[in-house]
Amino acid sequence: MSDLRNGFGQPVGEPVPGWTGRPRPPHAVVEGRFCRLEPLDCDRHGPQLYNGITEDKEGQTWTYLYYGPFESESDFRAWLCAAAASTDPLFFAVVDKVTGVALGVVSYLRIEPAGGAIAVGHIIFAPSLRRTPAATECMFLLLRQAFDGLGYRRCEWRCDALNGKSRAAAQRFGFRLEGTFRQATVNKGRNRDTACFSIIDSEWPHIRDSFERWLRPENFGPDGLQRERLSQMTQPGD
Repeated sequence: MSDLRNGFGQPVGEPVPGWTGRPRPPHAVVEGRFCRLEPLDCDRHGPQLYNGITEDKEGQTWTYLYYGPFESESDFRAWLCAAAASTDPLFFAVVDKVTGVALGVVSYLRIEPAGGAIAVGHIIFAPSLRRTPAATECMFLLLRQAFDGLGYRRCEWRCDALNGKSRAAAQRFGFRLEGTFRQATVNKGRNRDTACFSIIDSEWPHIRDSFERWLRPENFGPDGLQRERLSQMTQPGD
């Protein structure tokens, strides 16, 4: 909180010298070491994503999302084509760089260039992508572009407050819990409280360094398992 006051004695925020609005994220390829983010294309990525995501035979992927599960590949394709045409959310396919196969979807959303705020969400991974270096790196690529490439001041992560896996992932990536919007909406006929997490630009250098340390080759043993946990690296003051 700011201690500044205006001429009326009212508390006011800290100045942001020279601030101008930020560019919108480009819908362009973002290269990493383990994965590549490609602008979502329902023709090119659709069959691969459907095959990968439907490895989840029980359909747990869709419990907390506003859409899915889909009755057929054509239903999935219809949703995917609409997603590919959207500009907010702005969708990308997560492509494994070894196989060249699209195994997941991520997006920017709630893009507010004037205030320098952006969110990440609509994260849908095939079971074979989960808990892999590529799954972590794709989030690093989104965050690095938002903060370093485009100069945004804030990035949000929102999820169903009951979604323990999403909450844990947000905190692992360095997002801090801000609070819960009670009875934020109704999803699939059920109440949804929404948990809101964020990273701000002053926190980003530490989080960026943590991702870079975690992703370095020497952090992985011959068995491919991590030696240090990202969740420990991203803790404030580490």
